[in-house]
Amino acid sequence: MKKIFKLRFILLFVGLGMQFSCSDYLELIPPSGLVREEFWKTKEDVEAVLMGAYQSFASLNETLFTIGEARGDMVKAGGNLGGNERNLMESNIYPDNELCNWEGYYKVINYCNDVIKNAPEVQKIDKTFTDFRLKGLIAEAIWLRSLNYFYLVRLYKDVPLVLTPSENDATNFYLPLTKGEDVLQALMKDLNEYRPFATDGYKTIEEIKGRATKAAFDALLADIALWNFDYTSCIEYCKRLTQPGTEETNKKSIVLMPGARWFELFYPGNSLESIFEIQFSDKNNQMNSLFDITNRNNNNYLPSTRAVELLSRKLSAELTRGEGASIAPLGQENFLIWKFVGKAPDGKSERPSSEKNSCNWIIYRLADVYLMEAEALSQMSRFGEAADLLNMIRNRANVVPISIGNSNTVFEDAIMEERALEFAFEGKRWFDLLRMGRRNNFARKATLVEIIIKNVPSTQKRILGAKLTNPNGWYLPIYKGELERNKNLEQNPYYKF
Repeated sequence: MKKIFKLRFILLFVGLGMQFSCSDYLELIPPSGLVREEFWKTKEDVEAVLMGAYQSFASLNETLFTIGEARGDMVKAGGNLGGNERNLMESNIYPDNELCNWEGYYKVINYCNDVIKNAPEVQKIDKTFTDFRLKGLIAEAIWLRSLNYFYLVRLYKDVPLVLTPSENDATNFYLPLTKGEDVLQALMKDLNEYRPFATDGYKTIEEIKGRATKAAFDALLADIALWNFDYTSCIEYCKRLTQPGTEETNKKSIVLMPGARWFELFYPGNSLESIFEIQFSDKNNQMNSLFDITNRNNNNYLPSTRAVELLSRKLSAELTRGEGASIAPLGQENFLIWKFVGKAPDGKSERPSSEKNSCNWIIYRLADVYLMEAEALSQMSRFGEAADLLNMIRNRANVVPISIGNSNTVFEDAIMEERALEFAFEGKRWFDLLRMGRRNNFARKATLVEIIIKNVPSTQKRILGAKLTNPNGWYLPIYKGELERNKNLEQNPYYKF
């Protein structure tokens, strides 16, 4: 594991900040080759490392798409899909698969740890570094670190909990695994402690939507609480966004986009509905790779049969989110993923070459919060309230309300389908399904296994279906290289051969 963190703080900031839209706050990146003794002198140095953390997270955009979609039921493999991605999709996963390498997440975490540790020391030197600014920057680092750990826990279950930066060779990062539930408990404590210091008064739309605000804290807290099946807390965090009080007036600017403008979520992005999204801009060489893996010619990821059933005009009534918006026709019965390719909800007008890699990657938006709240309410048998929120999202999408029986399972299915429609290809599907499979002591294990093996060749379905009744197989193995470096790690027992 030491390889992940062994930066030795010869700051390799070449290209840092390149994943964000151009604004003053991104012009704080230090030159490459700057050593620690020459750094950590001003508040701008602190912000520069924080921007490095955001940039490093942005570089994971294709990975976030793959890990959030490949094992679900909304995408299928095109002819050019890589072997690692195809193996993940087919649950043919081994510890040498590069997609099991958690290095990228821990790189972000190390930047955040650096900020959290060194910012207070910088304040002793820089007399213009106010307490307000100090706490605001640390709060951002806490949020981004927590988000990356939340991804890690959902992917691996148990992971090393690293809360100090790697600054020299003497630092010991050969840490054992920490139980996932203990990691999440630590995250919740940090997030609740630092939420009051999150800054909301940013000057540019790129900062408002691309940096951690109180709204981003609340969305992440709600998501973790829902994952933990703490429905009361989830509802409380959601209501801060869906029913903001007078002290939350800044959040009144976060509203659902009208149905007629739904596609503006993706083009041009940074919509009224957005809570946090990674910023990209082709003209500033800040490029998202999702156009390249979903366009007409690439043939990597395509909408699955299930996605076509939910979204195509022939089989669905989804006029706002369906064909022309989430997917687009390629030919007879063939479709492509449109959200990251198009500039209009017509399935025809692609982004021009100068903008093809400018699509922001949305982590949280208000519709997500409404549906998290609906899910929590339904699991508490508050069916009427849950139905109101579910039908609010359907009404925005110009589809008829649905009437649902008073059953936790029936509501769960309805909400899972609504989330599939609303967030198709946005990197959420696998985590939604995994949450469903874990709920109520794995009561719906068979349902999840059935979904997982849809992408598996027919000759393997029976064997893999039997193996995946072990929930450890729903998580990734620890990468082979990490096990070789860190003898304190123990492989997920599902992958011990």
